[in-house]
Amino acid sequence: MEQKSSNSPKRRRALYAMAAAVAGLAGAGLAWWRYAPAPLDQATALQLWDLEFDTPAGSRLALSSLRGRPLLINFWATWCPPCVEELPLLNAFFEENKAKGWQVVGIAVDKLEPVKAFLQRQPLAFPVALAGMEGLTLSKTLGNQVGGLPFTVLVGADGGILNRKIGKLSARDLTLWRELK
Repeated sequence: MEQKSSNSPKRRRALYAMAAAVAGLAGAGLAWWRYAPAPLDQATALQLWDLEFDTPAGSRLALSSLRGRPLLINFWATWCPPCVEELPLLNAFFEENKAKGWQVVGIAVDKLEPVKAFLQRQPLAFPVALAGMEGLTLSKTLGNQVGGLPFTVLVGADGGILNRKIGKLSARDLTLWRELK
């Protein structure tokens, strides 16, 4: 009677698949732990409302004017493909929810001229503020530990930070976030 070898090709494939699955889960867990935004202290959240920015139109935007209603703050740049890809989704979210009290502001981590040119090609219904590269510093104070873009912060009507995400938002993210206000 012939015994099956413990090194059969089928068994090796199963072991490799199991090892790959374990490695994948470990990598995903590490990425989640490393890139999950850190908790935000209340003093930083309060300082957010004192900020003012120039706009591409030449006026000033005081974040305090947006206080008291749910606010989605999106850090983006014209040179960031995922940022540009998610802007139509954010614009649609704003258009669909502004009558329900939702606000969106785009904080451009960019220079005036590229932002103006972009907005001429793709107008946005929500306000855009210009922060330049200092916008990355601001995003880090709001929990963006790696300084990646896009970065989005959900602020509740009470002024508290409800959620944050590094990377491109999905329609599902926005649907879930809309319920948090």
